[in-house]
Amino acid sequence: MRTDRQHHIVVGVSGSPASRTALSWAAEEATLRQAGLRVVRAWDPARHAAPYASAGALPTCDEERGTAYGGLVAAVRAQFGPFPRDGVTVELAEGVPERVLVDRSADADLLVLGMTAPAWTTGWPPGPVVRACLARSLCPVAVIAGTGQRSPSDGRVLAENAVR
Repeated sequence: MRTDRQHHIVVGVSGSPASRTALSWAAEEATLRQAGLRVVRAWDPARHAAPYASAGALPTCDEERGTAYGGLVAAVRAQFGPFPRDGVTVELAEGVPERVLVDRSADADLLVLGMTAPAWTTGWPPGPVVRACLARSLCPVAVIAGTGQRSPSDGRVLAENAVR
């Protein structure tokens, strides 16, 4: 393992309150670790609406990309203001979110994701993105609860997974 490279944290944002909490936690953690922060928003142009959805209501690929970009910009501005601090990179990535985030975990020190509420309090398992990243990430994963009133530093709900 090389020790001369810049350490960095990857955080996935989706526009949800949980992902905003995860971004806040990841920014704090990057500062504490003196690491770079890579904010990633993935969007999948191949996603299809449910068969019962109105065909006239389907957004175009450009509209979906624009919505994803707008959500990414809004999340970054809410966290950092109009200009992210040094060491923060922002990426709008095209592809299946689980695959994009697992791919970005290959050269990261930590992958941070948000989850609405801990599974043991709701009875529901984590969503597909969290499950896939916990199973396949190439770096440790921190899953942060995004339950509203909690501060970013006390939101960790699942420990880091083992590095493969």
